[in-house]
Amino acid sequence: MTSFTTRQQALQRDADDALAPLRAQFALPDGLIYLDGNSLGVLPRTTAARLSQVVTDEWGTGLIGSWNTAGWMQLPQRIGDKIGALVGAKPGEVVAADSTSVNLFKVLSAALKIARDGQPDGSARTVIVSERSNFPTDLYIAETLAREHGCTLRLVASPEQIPAALDGSTALLMLTHVNYRTGRMHDMAALSAAAHAAGALAVWDLAHSAGAVPVDLHADGADFAVGCGYKYLNGGPGAPAFCWVHPRHVDRFVQPLSGWIGHASPFEFTPGYAPAAGISRYLCGTPAVLSLAALECGVDTFDAAAPFGGMAAIRSKSLALTRLFIELVDARCAGHGLEMISPRDDARRGSQVCLGRQLGDGGYAIVQALIQRGVVGDFRAGDAKDGLPDILRFGVTPLYTRFVDVWDAVEHLVQVLDSGEWREERFHRRGAVT
Repeated sequence: MTSFTTRQQALQRDADDALAPLRAQFALPDGLIYLDGNSLGVLPRTTAARLSQVVTDEWGTGLIGSWNTAGWMQLPQRIGDKIGALVGAKPGEVVAADSTSVNLFKVLSAALKIARDGQPDGSARTVIVSERSNFPTDLYIAETLAREHGCTLRLVASPEQIPAALDGSTALLMLTHVNYRTGRMHDMAALSAAAHAAGALAVWDLAHSAGAVPVDLHADGADFAVGCGYKYLNGGPGAPAFCWVHPRHVDRFVQPLSGWIGHASPFEFTPGYAPAAGISRYLCGTPAVLSLAALECGVDTFDAAAPFGGMAAIRSKSLALTRLFIELVDARCAGHGLEMISPRDDARRGSQVCLGRQLGDGGYAIVQALIQRGVVGDFRAGDAKDGLPDILRFGVTPLYTRFVDVWDAVEHLVQVLDSGEWREERFHRRGAVT
């Protein structure tokens, strides 16, 4: 039995939704149902004007003086503090810079060094534990660092196997808080505690968490964290990522990408490197001013949710939206070969719904047929070796996703499946991005 039995009920829920007016902050194309904010967030209406101001006034008129007059040098810390407020960090603990991959390399290098040095059993700690289904880039970087440091990357097949994989040989536990393929959310507090009990450190990727689910890095015992700026934070394609290090670790290691902006006195231009104090040492190169300006516009959209409960209200709406999606798929798509991959348990589900489809059985084409109808989700290929099905992935962003969007998206999915239109050859042609 679904929460709603008619489209009118979905419309009424939107009318009663305190967060509904926040959608007006975004430049959504008319008639589009956008359920891919977990890949690329929507353009905030303020972004174009802000970028024009930076280009025309700050760069065009102010030129190099804008590093001082417009505060360009402070952008990584200023925006970092705003992101920090969304993930349970304190002021001065987060910087916005580089990509998620680059930041992960920095923090994994630092974490591995800290975990292995200064402990009687440090030399025995040669294992990095993660999930086989973790985001591939995270695994690639961990594999590279493990090889360089004489360590091993130990991958578990399921979340339930993680605690047993942590032992006296473990240096680091590295996980993505919300799994990109399944939408399953880890218990950060419990797993961080399990890592600490084994004498290891916990490194978290918040790419599918920041701005989507409540995160409290301090309360949940994290040691290091990185995250993405262009998904739920709506910073634009390729937006800078962010990096957080717990204060107890931040000054213990000089991260390997020791660029001039991370120097204690960048403009002294001394030949020797002296790291800045605190999180600023995790900066590397010159701040990407235009990209950071766009990211700040995206992060600022969360201010409008504060009067209604901030991230708690966003999470509540996210769960209601994904719960409705699951209920409607259960009720209306039975018999079409779809498997519910995302957890049905609210406490274990992020802000996306993932449907499994047998490998090669039209999963990609179904998503393309939906996109042709104006319902934008995305596709992630499965893996026969690991027994992973193809994935049809639908992300909800409570700042702009409506209940009627979910209702209409499932209606289109039903029509695509019932009609068999996804079998048309045009929907099977692969683009560079899926």
